[in-house]
Amino acid sequence: MRKKPIFFGWYIVGLAIIAMMLVYGIRSSFSAFFPYIVDEFLWYRGSTAIMFSLSILVYGLTAPFAGSLVDRWKPRVVVVIGILVLGIATASCHFARELWHFYLLFGIVAPIGTAFCGSPVINPALLNWFGKRRGLAIGLGQIGGGLSFAYVMFIEWVNSTWGWEYSFFVMAGLVLAILLPVYLLFYYNRPEDKKMKAYGVDEVQVSGELKTAAAAVPDWTLRGAFKTYQLWLLVFSDFCYWGVGNYLVLAHQIKFAEDAGFSNLVAASVFALFGIMSIFGQICAFISDHIGRERTVLIAVVLAMVGLFSLMSVSDVSQMWMLYVYSVCSGFATGLYSPTIVVGVADIYQGKNIGALSALILTGVGFGGAIGPWLGGYIYDVSGSYNVAFIVSLVAFALAGISFWIAAPRNAEKMRAKLK
Repeated sequence: MRKKPIFFGWYIVGLAIIAMMLVYGIRSSFSAFFPYIVDEFLWYRGSTAIMFSLSILVYGLTAPFAGSLVDRWKPRVVVVIGILVLGIATASCHFARELWHFYLLFGIVAPIGTAFCGSPVINPALLNWFGKRRGLAIGLGQIGGGLSFAYVMFIEWVNSTWGWEYSFFVMAGLVLAILLPVYLLFYYNRPEDKKMKAYGVDEVQVSGELKTAAAAVPDWTLRGAFKTYQLWLLVFSDFCYWGVGNYLVLAHQIKFAEDAGFSNLVAASVFALFGIMSIFGQICAFISDHIGRERTVLIAVVLAMVGLFSLMSVSDVSQMWMLYVYSVCSGFATGLYSPTIVVGVADIYQGKNIGALSALILTGVGFGGAIGPWLGGYIYDVSGSYNVAFIVSLVAFALAGISFWIAAPRNAEKMRAKLK
């Protein structure tokens, strides 16, 4: 008896894991080389963190364009352009010696490349390839996002062994040498590109009716989606959770740990544990298929707040266990939230414009991320403490959960029924 071949969509999931780790590992590495840059050039933390804020803002602004482009143009050309731009910009950071150099290369050019070969082109492909079990597929695909935080441990090793400037060469080399051939071999935006069907598209319901991913209703148009308050609540949720809440803390957590007396390696290990726990969260994100998207996000928000309270309680090296409580709770929470909001968007706005609409959510991340890292640094420069900054993050997490609950992906069927 011949074995049934592996569904090709699972190769897309594997590609997503590799891509998310290498692409977003470059952005995550900011926390590793941030202390070196501040110490070497003696720049203020707030002004230095602007390069990170710029990176997220430009990425958020570029993401909808990239998502729309893969829906309407040549997806493989888009990703190749993205990889080349990201690789060249990252390698060029080795030669940066002025703050505006980092603003331009790391803050503006690199995130354009990231948008063209990261989530804005990966998530639509996963949604296209899976007509059912989308929560599982997106959750597994985003494991690479968690690995990107663990990847920082490797970058910290490069920093301490060869010097922080050389880490840019290493990250760029891995993107060009590994990611480019993997994309060329396995990236197909739609199953139709390989003359295949989406996973679950032929599943027959008990009633005998054919179940399709399109659910036999018209596609959402961009104009129609823009008129719904649910879309903008989802954008605001990502603005709060990732943009302000998460990125404010992630940009400064290693420096915060060092201020409390911990070594670079210990501080980076906490960051790595955050990433590992986010992987477990992403694996568990399939629970949203069973308990609902809203309940899953509620769990994520509560855990994120518990983790941040623990981090705020750390004042010296005797409270190291609090760092681990933060990493475990916040990492797992982030892993749950990230795939769930993507699938929540797909629940409501399925159709040919899902690439542009799912990428639009990242615009919220971009605007929030433009505020979070800079605000954290500015508050520290003014007050000498991160306490007020972390309180801002707590409020942002709460608002993210409220916004998602009001957007209510659970009511997607009622919204789609209005299109008929």
